[in-house]
Amino acid sequence: MNAVLIAVFVMILLSLFRLNVVLALFIGALAGGVVAGMGYGEVITVFTEGIVGGAEIALSYALLGGFAALIAYSGITEVLVGFIIKALKKEQSKKARIIAKVSIIVALLAVSIMSQNLIPVHIAFIPILIPPLLSLMNELGFDRRLIAVVLTFGLTFPYVLFPIGFGQIFQNTIVTGFESAGMDIAFGEVAPALVIPASGFVVGLVLALFYYRKNRRYETKDIASESVAEVNVKTVSIAVIAIVATFGVQILTDSMIFGALAGIMVFFLSFQFKWSRLDNELVNGIKMMAYIGIVMLAANGFAAVISETGHVSPLVDGIANILSDQKILVVTSMLFVGLVVTMGIGSSFATIPIIASIFIPMGMELGLSIPAIIAIIGTAGALGDAGSPASDSTLGPTAGLAADGQHNHIWDTCVPTFVFLNIPVLIAGFFAGMIL
Repeated sequence: MNAVLIAVFVMILLSLFRLNVVLALFIGALAGGVVAGMGYGEVITVFTEGIVGGAEIALSYALLGGFAALIAYSGITEVLVGFIIKALKKEQSKKARIIAKVSIIVALLAVSIMSQNLIPVHIAFIPILIPPLLSLMNELGFDRRLIAVVLTFGLTFPYVLFPIGFGQIFQNTIVTGFESAGMDIAFGEVAPALVIPASGFVVGLVLALFYYRKNRRYETKDIASESVAEVNVKTVSIAVIAIVATFGVQILTDSMIFGALAGIMVFFLSFQFKWSRLDNELVNGIKMMAYIGIVMLAANGFAAVISETGHVSPLVDGIANILSDQKILVVTSMLFVGLVVTMGIGSSFATIPIIASIFIPMGMELGLSIPAIIAIIGTAGALGDAGSPASDSTLGPTAGLAADGQHNHIWDTCVPTFVFLNIPVLIAGFFAGMIL
């Protein structure tokens, strides 16, 4: 039995049965390690050492949670949402509600896409923007599963298609993979080859918009801070300055940690709020996002165990030997391997180096064109990022949508995003691999 398949299957199955994702990741890693012949002690050691690789991202998310809490405490988001709700109540027409719903979807889609390319802050905007909007979403009857798909689309589609921001990193990883395999390709060759796979995201989004078009009822709960600071021009100005400082410093330093710290320090050094109160809000905000950080740490440990088993290469080689020159089955199997690996480790960026060294020689041996190989690798890497319980592309939306405890990470984020994003991308990637 292949240890990678066993590890990912166990992790996903336990997650679907609503076992905590952290526990599911550890048990899955343990199962995969044992199948690969690793001792319990070795699995624990490798898992623990792998956790270190996620320390930076975990601290980043925790600080961003604290910063988001301070933004909420300033009252700026409450004022904005309150204004929109009052406007809706004045005009209760069906047309006004439809316009409001469409506007929110378009705005969230635009912000999430820009977070990957134009202003590469990744999921930093979610804990700031989404929780204050939940009451408005309830008022409009939004199905939060649709919002989860919209946000995850915006977090994944851009880096596949656009060669800037995180997209530049993702596509450059593919170029590096070819170089490691002894073949040079131009960076400009990558994006055109990924147009067809990326179209799968668009098709999936359209289908989700149709499927989740009906209203869904949620209980309106107070998720704001225990108290909000007195809102005036100064507090609103400080919040705006803090947001600009956070995003600006993050872009300049390429560090979410220092970006979040910059925004936090703006609040403390403004001397417009009591430090004791800011400290309480900061701690509560850190708690809000700390869980994502813990899951990312566990995901790094899981990825380390999968890599240590050495069963990724045998999995691909076994498929190649069995299927031989059956191009349809080989392309399908290559995409399946990418899906399994990415679902397990929760990172498309980390998947590319693992599969590129194997897929490139295999593709050349089978007579696939360079664009076809690029499309298969890019699709295989992106598959699973939407839908993986351990991916920040699903953990981020859940953190915002579950702020009032009415959104389940697995069934309300991972399953919908897997169905409406992964499956269409898988189909589109298959066609790209066959026709390019």
